[in-house]
Amino acid sequence: MTVALRPWNSGDAAALSSAAQAAPDLATQFGGADLSTRVAAEAFIGQSLRFDERVKNWAIVDDGVAVGNVGASAIEYRHETAWMFYWLAADARGKGYATGALVAVSDWAFASGLYRLELGHRVNNPASCRVATAAGFRAEGVEREKLRYGEVRYDVETHARLATDAAPATNLVLPLAE
Repeated sequence: MTVALRPWNSGDAAALSSAAQAAPDLATQFGGADLSTRVAAEAFIGQSLRFDERVKNWAIVDDGVAVGNVGASAIEYRHETAWMFYWLAADARGKGYATGALVAVSDWAFASGLYRLELGHRVNNPASCRVATAAGFRAEGVEREKLRYGEVRYDVETHARLATDAAPATNLVLPLAE
């Protein structure tokens, strides 16, 4: 098993399409995009899984296949903050990949001069809460009915990790390429 982080590329399109089709719960991560074909997934990678000054998306790669995403957006150096996010294909869950990836990208963010990293998860997603907590993100509160998917609104629990917080203990440390 070789798990690593690297920016997305067009060669990941088939894996992205497969992940999206195999796990309907990921639809909210893709903003309603149709990823049913390799061509559509390739366009999504180019448009949405960007890697630039304000947004960085890393593919979580297991033995050469993209099985998830971890990233930082709203990267802002004046206040030294960023918004963190992650998702995994169904068959990659439960292996510690999301936690290891979030820790690695958080370490990158702190080394790059950021101080406060934030994230949020729907309160009905306990697995995401476990990832955040295991990666050293402390719960800060609930934002009522923040997200809307279809006609349903969801409360979101926010978490944050500061550069001065103790580093979390993790069983999986993922190498990160820029």
